[in-house]
Amino acid sequence: MVQGEFDRDNRQDVVSCSLKRNQKKQFKRNKKDYQRLADHIGLYPLVMISPNDTLIILEGSEERRKFMDNVISQTDNRYLDTLIAYNKILLQRNTLLKNIKEKGVFDIGLFEVLNLQLVEVGELIYKKRKEFMEVFTPYFRKHYAYLTEEAEEVSLTYESQLHGADFFELLQNSIEKDRILERTTQGIHKDDLFFTIHGEMPLKKFGSQGQQKSFLIALKLAQYTFLQEKNKFKPLLLLDDIFDKLDEKRTKKLMKMVSDDEFGQIFITDTDAGRIRKIFDEIQQPIRIFDIRGGQAHAL
Repeated sequence: MVQGEFDRDNRQDVVSCSLKRNQKKQFKRNKKDYQRLADHIGLYPLVMISPNDTLIILEGSEERRKFMDNVISQTDNRYLDTLIAYNKILLQRNTLLKNIKEKGVFDIGLFEVLNLQLVEVGELIYKKRKEFMEVFTPYFRKHYAYLTEEAEEVSLTYESQLHGADFFELLQNSIEKDRILERTTQGIHKDDLFFTIHGEMPLKKFGSQGQQKSFLIALKLAQYTFLQEKNKFKPLLLLDDIFDKLDEKRTKKLMKMVSDDEFGQIFITDTDAGRIRKIFDEIQQPIRIFDIRGGQAHAL
């Protein structure tokens, strides 16, 4: 079991997650099960920067859509419900496409119904993602420019098949292709974020490890700013082993930034307590350091 006490607006909540052998995880708030886990999302928002974030740059478009969806869902429960509905309809449509080959029956009427349903929820998601990126991108640019002192030019672009196109027409025109491939080739499940550096050069291919790390940190700090602006309170910030591949100058800039009043409670993990102490001594900011050994925390 892991349990935490959270304070906000003079209210305290005890939130826990427990796991028993051969059973599902249990999530509770003040000893009561959530009716839906979605009710917890966004309640105590946090932003985590960790080594696993490199997947956002290095892996496929699913990781980047997941990033967008996670941020939007923390400020909008209905968005999460719409996303779940879209994925259910998409699964039905894909199953129907597979069945055509197996059974040799093509029900065009049923396809049109599914297309209409997919369009209804898909356009809502597209609109939300587009609105989100319009607000989010300036935050990203601001944080990246601060971290790097505008040392290089980067860009963040939202790509979608729905840009300037009618979703229903896209689905109708792709039916033959979808039948051959046995999957839906058009829709917001193909959306992506395009990261570039030095003009139009893909960050994945042409960015150094330090530049990629700075890009990811700026993304997560923009997430922090977005959540704070939307929720009107400060999220928690977790920085897990972030000093690797960051030069000393950018590290100090980052620590100075997160120590500012704009940020709330921050947890930082590192393997070198001396490095942490040195950095914060130099920027003249107070910290509390704990050593974790054998599952026990000891103040240093």
